[in-house]
Amino acid sequence: MPPALLAIALPLFVTLGYAALCAASPFGQCRKCDGLGFALTTDRKGKPKRGKHCRRCQGHGIRIRLGRHLFNIAARIHRDGTR
Repeated sequence: MPPALLAIALPLFVTLGYAALCAASPFGQCRKCDGLGFALTTDRKGKPKRGKHCRRCQGHGIRIRLGRHLFNIAARIHRDGTR
């Protein structure tokens, strides 16, 4: 396989794979709280306990993926432009 063809096929495969992931699962885990919705703290004995709710995901533990966010913006622009 020529290197130029591989250089074209590999990024295309990765992009289509990420687009399929965003279509199948538009939400991912929050990176700040690891999908828990709150921060883990420890008490004086070292036992983990629930802390404050996560401000980034508002305590839901999920976030919208970047690719899905871009798709939603493009769809909104297209919808507003064709009305």
